[in-house]
Amino acid sequence: MSTKDFIEKDYYKVLGVPKDATEAEIKKAYRKLAREFHPDANKGNAKAEERFKEISEANDVLGDPKKRKEYDEARALFGSGGFRPGPGAGGSFNFDLGDLFGGGAGGNTQGGGFGGGIGDVFGGLFNRGGTAGARTQPRRGQDIESEVTLSFTEAIEGATVPLRMSSQAPCKACSGTGDKNGTPRVCPTCVGTGQVARGSGGGFSLTDPCPDCKGRGLIAEHPCMECNGSGRAKSSRTMQVRIPAGVTDGQRIRLRGKGAPGERGGPAGDLYVVVHVGEHPVFGRKGDNLTVTVPVTYPEAALGGEVRVPTLGGPPVTLKLPPGTPNGRTMRARGKGAVRKDGTRGDLLVTVEVRVPTDLPGKARDALEAYREATAGEDPRAELFEAAKGD
Repeated sequence: MSTKDFIEKDYYKVLGVPKDATEAEIKKAYRKLAREFHPDANKGNAKAEERFKEISEANDVLGDPKKRKEYDEARALFGSGGFRPGPGAGGSFNFDLGDLFGGGAGGNTQGGGFGGGIGDVFGGLFNRGGTAGARTQPRRGQDIESEVTLSFTEAIEGATVPLRMSSQAPCKACSGTGDKNGTPRVCPTCVGTGQVARGSGGGFSLTDPCPDCKGRGLIAEHPCMECNGSGRAKSSRTMQVRIPAGVTDGQRIRLRGKGAPGERGGPAGDLYVVVHVGEHPVFGRKGDNLTVTVPVTYPEAALGGEVRVPTLGGPPVTLKLPPGTPNGRTMRARGKGAVRKDGTRGDLLVTVEVRVPTDLPGKARDALEAYREATAGEDPRAELFEAAKGD
């Protein structure tokens, strides 16, 4: 906060107390307003959240005797017309030190009407312990990780599956207050900010979560039995989750805002789903392409022909088998594979497997014997042996 803002804000008005209010009166006013405007009691109400920040800021200053003295002195000096923002872009202070302190500009301020010197005023304004701006902020919900097992077809085409998840959520028994009566009190250690200052030297301070209220800003005098006063309890819920088409085994999917609910109006966390994909008895997968092995007879491989090939979830396709197709050749059926991210599909890779019969009927055996006699002069291994000699 700038010094200008610090001086111009009327913290007594914010808390609704007179300027001569006692510490007890300030504390009582703050507790009443904090309960009324606390984010836990006004979920989703941005105005109430802003009001709570103003109340906490005012209490941070007026509830500390030293800060309150600095604030009162600064207001007395600059708050009644003596303070004039300058024309510069930074809104600098325009005043004459001699007019204020009874001496010339740059003179000894200790001898004027102000006993502590200008450093005593501004030293406190610019280093007030580091907690004036620290407020209990909305807290994002935790991320949740879950697992789901899909069939091979569901992974290729996409599926909507139910997921049962457990996470921390506002306790239903106490409405997230932590108090069984629903009336927690403001933490006296951090006065509702949820944070405490820790000096780090050099005039600076760091903030840590309050050890007494665990950063909530509230303490339950009558702890809820369900959540032990934490305001958070284990919650189970079942939700329908859409798994996109084309996911692979082991893929981790992030679903934004589907995790644990946030606190004090904060956003929900994310849900991470690890996908496990089952095997298919016929099809395999290679990236965006599906694979399938199709058996063919020896005459089909030797003479060529048309071969019907099954597809996943669709009608069969017919591929032309060229004459002399060797065992293990792979052909491609375009657009019959897995769904890509852009909505298009990969291909179906069809591998030919020439089947050798183990039991031939009479006519088939006679025909094969005749073929062997007709090709008796051919040696398919001649090139193999010739190549072996050359090395």
